[in-house]
Amino acid sequence: MIATLKKCHGGESKKPATPAAGERSFTIALTGNPNAGKSSLFNLLTGLRTRTGNFSGTTVEYHVGRLKINDTEINLVDLPGMYSMHAVTTEERVARDVLQGDAADVQRPDAAIVIVDADNLERNLFLVSQMLELGLPIIVALNMVDVAQRHEIYVDTEKLSAEIGCPVMPIVAKSGKGVEALEGWLEDLARDGFTQPAPKPIEHVPACAKCASCKYGWRYSWAEEAVSRCVKTPGVAKGRVTERIDRVMTHPIGGLAALFFIMTTVFYLIFSVATVPMDMIDMLFGTLGAWVSNVIPAGDLRSLLVDGIIGGVGGVLVFLPQICILFFFLAVLEDTGYLSRAAFVLDRIMRRFGLPGTAFVPLVSAHACAIPAIMSTRVIHDPRDRLIAILVAPLMTCSARLPVYTMVAALLFADRPEFAALLFIGAYMLGIVAALTTAFVLRKTILPGESKPLVMELPGYKIPSLRTVLLTTFDRAKIFVQQAGTIILVISIILWALATYPKSDPPARSLDLEQQAVAMAAQGDTEGAEALTREAKHETSRYALEHSFAGSLGKLIEPVVAPLGFDWQIGIGVISSFAAREVIVSTLSIVYGLGDDVADDNPEGLYGKLMRATRSDGTPVFTTATAVSLLIFYVLAMQCLPTQVVTMRETGSWKWAAIQFGYMTVLAYVAAFVAYQGLHLIGIA
Repeated sequence: MIATLKKCHGGESKKPATPAAGERSFTIALTGNPNAGKSSLFNLLTGLRTRTGNFSGTTVEYHVGRLKINDTEINLVDLPGMYSMHAVTTEERVARDVLQGDAADVQRPDAAIVIVDADNLERNLFLVSQMLELGLPIIVALNMVDVAQRHEIYVDTEKLSAEIGCPVMPIVAKSGKGVEALEGWLEDLARDGFTQPAPKPIEHVPACAKCASCKYGWRYSWAEEAVSRCVKTPGVAKGRVTERIDRVMTHPIGGLAALFFIMTTVFYLIFSVATVPMDMIDMLFGTLGAWVSNVIPAGDLRSLLVDGIIGGVGGVLVFLPQICILFFFLAVLEDTGYLSRAAFVLDRIMRRFGLPGTAFVPLVSAHACAIPAIMSTRVIHDPRDRLIAILVAPLMTCSARLPVYTMVAALLFADRPEFAALLFIGAYMLGIVAALTTAFVLRKTILPGESKPLVMELPGYKIPSLRTVLLTTFDRAKIFVQQAGTIILVISIILWALATYPKSDPPARSLDLEQQAVAMAAQGDTEGAEALTREAKHETSRYALEHSFAGSLGKLIEPVVAPLGFDWQIGIGVISSFAAREVIVSTLSIVYGLGDDVADDNPEGLYGKLMRATRSDGTPVFTTATAVSLLIFYVLAMQCLPTQVVTMRETGSWKWAAIQFGYMTVLAYVAAFVAYQGLHLIGIA
């Protein structure tokens, strides 16, 4: 029907592209109530690739897609969901500002598409009544007419159009049914240069006696009368299936049981299904590193490419499958309408700790990675509640801590797997208790006040749109790669430089070992010569690290970490693990002179040599007290600069990232100090 309407897939620039000579550019806003299907319609009209940005001074996202009709460039802006122009939430405020022309990021729209839910028409018409007063060309996209018809609700769109005074187009955004007619309206607008007259505001309708004192009462009365004249229903309460399901899903006990089962299934899939693609990504970067090592001669350039760049990028992208699976299932749960039920069930419990029920999903997802967890706090509407959730999310045990837990468990309980399992459970519980306690303390101190009662609409259950779910997953994954990936790459390069420079000549012991290796090789003892050569290389690496900038930092902080049972080598591990917590394992394997014979599939070699590591006075390094102290420190410490940057991005200020880093560092230090010194006091070294 509309051969000239094309979807333009623009780049990532912050501003809309400048139209070519002879072309004109216009902006259309897409608005409506939450859960009305805006995202599905936006994706249909604009295609896969759109630009995502944040409104200035907020963490509220908007999406811009470009359409081209004849010689007219159209920017379609997907605004946050809103119930009213009299804004309550941050999302509603930024949407209102755009519609009124008060936003710095987006020009005032030339027209607006208001998407409404045919199954909840009366409630949606409240916003329509306000949109009619903006003086813009308006079209109402009546979405989910298929769902309404299943509930025996039939809307006379011609009558409704006459009642409202603007076009009403019935559509099913999930399948694309009826969208061609909507595109025809866009073509007419473009042909007329967006000069079509705006609909007239509706006349005030007397409110009922009970609503006479409410300044919005006449709008509700108008919506009720419009529905009574334009909608045919069987007169029987709809949504009986939804009500029956909600008797279980929102029950204080049954709802918790259902939530536990659903989230357990989701996170089991995150940790199991993601294994294969994670291994493939790890193998890909390992193969790439090996190829670069074979092509480029040994030296700083090869070390930078293999250890710094390839290792840094691979270290973050290996978690991408978990991120994608997490956001895929969150999008599915949200699109079905279940996520609102989960928040409702948990609100009563979590509010006692100063958190709303909507904080549940971000905190649970932090067990995979704190970065997407912090990003997913956008489901929390109250800014103060969201800030508390962001500040405590990194206390939940993420997958990056698991290598540290595994190392400590092997050091303490190498032959007692049942105790190693209890250690894991204890570490997870410590993180959960610390997060909830910290949220309670924050609510009583720097972020005072009670968590706001949860007031939300429970949308009807529906089959999720696979297209919308996949596009949401793609968008979240893209942001993760762009933000976290770039940051961790820079950090990895910096840490590589700190551990590489300044250069040191091999120590005398290394030279002696190499000479002995040459002599043994001359005598025909090849195996012994290779062992001495490996030992010489390890001694050289250890000496070089000790005299590098990283080694100097380790020596510098040793007096600070000594009360925790750490020496300067562990101090280097603490510094290096700011890039990623699991880096401490590989760092310790270097600083304690471990060889290439210690492979990932032979952990006994690693743990055995760690247990035999000694301090300068000959005493063991990894005693029970030190191992417990190290475990507790890594349960509670931040040790993740990419998370810090994401915190800054989501809060809009380094202030809160600094507070997060500060309190977690103090908490980790004090807890590790108490554990180490306490064990010594009771005679456990």
